[in-house]
Amino acid sequence: MTTDLPATEATPPAGLPDRRLLFVHAHPDDETITNGVTMAKYAAEGALVTLVTCTLGEEGEVIPPELAHLASDRDDTLGEHRIGELAAAMEALGVTDHRFLGGPGRYRDSGMMGVPHNDNPKCFWQADLDEAAGRLVDVILETRPQVLVTYDSNGGYGHPDHIQAHRVAMRGYELAAARGHTIDRVYEVCFPRSVVAAGFERLRAAGGNSVFQHIATPDDVPGVVDDALVNASVNGEAYSDNKKAALTAHHSQIAVDGPFFALSNELGQPFFGTEYFRQVRGEALAEGVADGLFPEVAESAR
Repeated sequence: MTTDLPATEATPPAGLPDRRLLFVHAHPDDETITNGVTMAKYAAEGALVTLVTCTLGEEGEVIPPELAHLASDRDDTLGEHRIGELAAAMEALGVTDHRFLGGPGRYRDSGMMGVPHNDNPKCFWQADLDEAAGRLVDVILETRPQVLVTYDSNGGYGHPDHIQAHRVAMRGYELAAARGHTIDRVYEVCFPRSVVAAGFERLRAAGGNSVFQHIATPDDVPGVVDDALVNASVNGEAYSDNKKAALTAHHSQIAVDGPFFALSNELGQPFFGTEYFRQVRGEALAEGVADGLFPEVAESAR
């Protein structure tokens, strides 16, 4: 981890808030599952929260029977539908700056690793890295974020679009620095193993009070890491209702029941009011788990 990067700008660029974050996610709904309360909290506090979504999620598995016709093997209109779901989710989180990388539909959902969709020349997995990262740099130079959030190098669980989102985010970070804007801190989304285990204990304790017949396991949660690898957290418990509303907005992909949700596998899992991160670029953090994602000068200036 480097320590020779410039500190957060004392004076923000004209017209921009003091604090600015950029989230890079693969598909609509990924942002809410992993970063919903973080986005809502910082947006409510007046920070510029920018979301870049890399695909429309065209290959997602549709949950409600009445929407089954949207699937890629039928009408192939799921991506268009998910644009609306994402807009509704961002309204619930209070995020007004959300964009698709290169514009809606520029990169198609690649599907899970090893499926024929991976070979589609239009899919995100096949995108030229520098070209895609260059599109992200345009956003970076416009919004001048101090903080960048994305996945780890395995995309949390090996999905090609998540892996590619990580690659594009990290390459964008490098290219933006070469063009004059160095992002102070880069974080990877993660979930501490002890917190995930406690969340599943709550779900099991709910028992028959949950609509989900089956329960996932911590191994089903992307990005679970040993607690020692986590070095930042955002307590957004006050925004849990916003996150729940945003999850509900992603109706084609997510079923919500109280503080729990399930994807198309119908396995119930908890969602979290505190979200966790591992810093991978920027000025080294102090020992322990930092409260918030910004350097101390920015946090203390609130």
